[in-house]
Amino acid sequence: MTTVLLVHTVPLWRASLASLLGAGQGIDVRISEQGAIRSALAGKGPDVLLTDLDCPDALDVLEEVRSLAEPRGRGCPLAVLTRSDRPRGLRRAYEAGARGYIDKYRPVNDLSEVMHKLADGGRHIDESLAFSLLQVADMPLSPRELSVLSLAEGGETVSGIAGRLHLTPGTVRNYLAAAIRKSGARNRMDAIRRAKEAGWI
Repeated sequence: MTTVLLVHTVPLWRASLASLLGAGQGIDVRISEQGAIRSALAGKGPDVLLTDLDCPDALDVLEEVRSLAEPRGRGCPLAVLTRSDRPRGLRRAYEAGARGYIDKYRPVNDLSEVMHKLADGGRHIDESLAFSLLQVADMPLSPRELSVLSLAEGGETVSGIAGRLHLTPGTVRNYLAAAIRKSGARNRMDAIRRAKEAGWI
């Protein structure tokens, strides 16, 4: 069972979202308002905290979550519902350590799966939000460099990456070299390690 703490200040939207989440298999929904998050996280707290960046108090919620953040790798994963045209909110969510970025216009049939994934320590970024998130995050890698490094992290060879991305092997090597240089790494494995630690891949 995955417990989701839903933080939302608009009653109708909150009730609708709670109903949608509660219909998911293995999801237990708790509700909190901004200002009461600390007590909601006390004891056996939730597995995931979910908020909506279109909420009137969304930025205050993110600031509260950020102030309560525990050391890296611990605490309750933060997920945000948002849109690609909300750069300020995306930026604040990124700074608050959000691990899940969910497009409000996505299909809803796998929302519970996303919650389970985050509760298990994973990350989730809807493809429609990826480019906007790259624009607001302090990350030196380009989207293509990130794609190449992600495939390399998965064990793909240079030839395999070239085939997957329809590039020449030389171009793939150039992207890998750029990723190594921009991340300040010593080699490809060090670049992958740094990218994983920074949450880029």
